[in-house]
Amino acid sequence: MPRLLAIDYGSKRTGIAVTDPLQIIATALETVATHQLLDFLKKYTAREQVEAFIVGMPRKLDNSDSENAARVRSFIKVLEKNFLDVPIYTHDERFTSSMALQSMIAAGSSKSDRRDKGNIDKVSATIILQSFMEGRR
Repeated sequence: MPRLLAIDYGSKRTGIAVTDPLQIIATALETVATHQLLDFLKKYTAREQVEAFIVGMPRKLDNSDSENAARVRSFIKVLEKNFLDVPIYTHDERFTSSMALQSMIAAGSSKSDRRDKGNIDKVSATIILQSFMEGRR
């Protein structure tokens, strides 16, 4: 069974999470420099089957688009052009960074690990993916 792959898109860094092949568990995969993201995804999909991309959509509390939403929508268009056979879903990413930080604290991560924004991006992508999977059940 192919994996689901979640993307927490940022202007500098992008967190990526994937499911196991049975789509039971979401796991942090990598943080990639955003300018290298497309190459990373092409290499990843060449060796692993991906059923769908789940892209975190930044929203404000009133459910309107945040400042970064336009960049995310532009990125989705690039994904659509490069991965014609892979469906793309968006998923609300509000509060995922703060939830990621709290889960890292709960897991006993060191302060230096929590200060590394790349780690927070990976965990945020995992939260997006887990939430998406729960919504499908």
